[in-house]
Amino acid sequence: MTERPRFAFSVDATDGPARTGVLAMRRGDIRTPAFMPVGTAATVKAMKPGDVRATGADIILGNTYHLMLRPTAERMARLGGLHRFMGWDRPILTDSGGYQVMSLAALTKTNEEGVAFKSHLDGSRHMLSPERSMEIQRLLGSDIVMAFDECTAFPATRDKAAKSMERSMRWAKRSRDAFDAGGSHAEASALFGIQQGSMEQDLRRQSADALIEIGFDGYAVGGLAVGEGQAEMFRVLDFAVDMLSADRPRYLMGVGKPDDIVGAVERGIDMFDCVLPTRSGRNGQAFTRSGPINIRNARHAEDEGPLDPTCGCPVCGGWSRAYLHHLVRAGEILGAMLMTEHNLWFYQALMADLRSAIAAGRLTAFANDFRTTYFAAKGEAPSG
Repeated sequence: MTERPRFAFSVDATDGPARTGVLAMRRGDIRTPAFMPVGTAATVKAMKPGDVRATGADIILGNTYHLMLRPTAERMARLGGLHRFMGWDRPILTDSGGYQVMSLAALTKTNEEGVAFKSHLDGSRHMLSPERSMEIQRLLGSDIVMAFDECTAFPATRDKAAKSMERSMRWAKRSRDAFDAGGSHAEASALFGIQQGSMEQDLRRQSADALIEIGFDGYAVGGLAVGEGQAEMFRVLDFAVDMLSADRPRYLMGVGKPDDIVGAVERGIDMFDCVLPTRSGRNGQAFTRSGPINIRNARHAEDEGPLDPTCGCPVCGGWSRAYLHHLVRAGEILGAMLMTEHNLWFYQALMADLRSAIAAGRLTAFANDFRTTYFAAKGEAPSG
């Protein structure tokens, strides 16, 4: 039997800056553009692993910050690693924990060593550094490891953005060195670097050049989807993506809404993650080709139709809006499960359609049609 590659990225077709291909890894192929459901605490909330896979997901995301605090990376390693622990046998990408430290932890103190913080769970004190982040992700058994970085807050002065980016690049080199010292895990896994530089084109260029000089298996665009708005995010992507190596996958972290994803794919992004489909599902919002709907609204109380008549998911094939309205309004667990399942199917169907459109050389037409339909119900002008 031929041994599967540690990491190999191939582009099968392009359409403008957009591309579709395959990221091959030991635990399976990842079709790109790819959306990674978020499994923050070793679970994609309200979903069983097999049901996540059934939506079409090739890879999921786990979170270093949350797992280091509970149940701890050391316990996870003793129990056979994250894949075995949660029952997911395909690739897992773990983020570095840097963003969560900045956004969730109390009393953080950042210096050149890393970030000292108090847990948001119990107030216990911890230090997260590039070396510790790599150690945690190694203990988890991550397939794609993210370099430890400082996610620059928005808005930021140019001076603050520059100093933050420069620190992230020093941390990127330390992450590379610590990852490479990881023995068999380093030999079997991949490491991605994260571009920073806020909204500044020249800082993004400096960051990209530094990362490429260090050398990574893939590159992420960080520091976006932090409050800048879609138009500004797209403006940055218009120049930031091309700065990253074309022969490596490009990952836009924490994005996003369906129309965010379509616009980012048009600009050359290959990978995405976001809590939106699962969080929205638990809160009663469903994504459809005609735009998002709030199933709590009274107009759905006697609607016998599916969430989305164009959707082929098990939820749309089995239950009505009226039933889902009842479940969600009543606070029934099944409501959160079914709404989440539908949303993840919607996101994966969107990714499949994007891959097909790129392969056929008709991405622009698909994207324009998608935006027109998606925004029509709300009376909004399509963006892009």
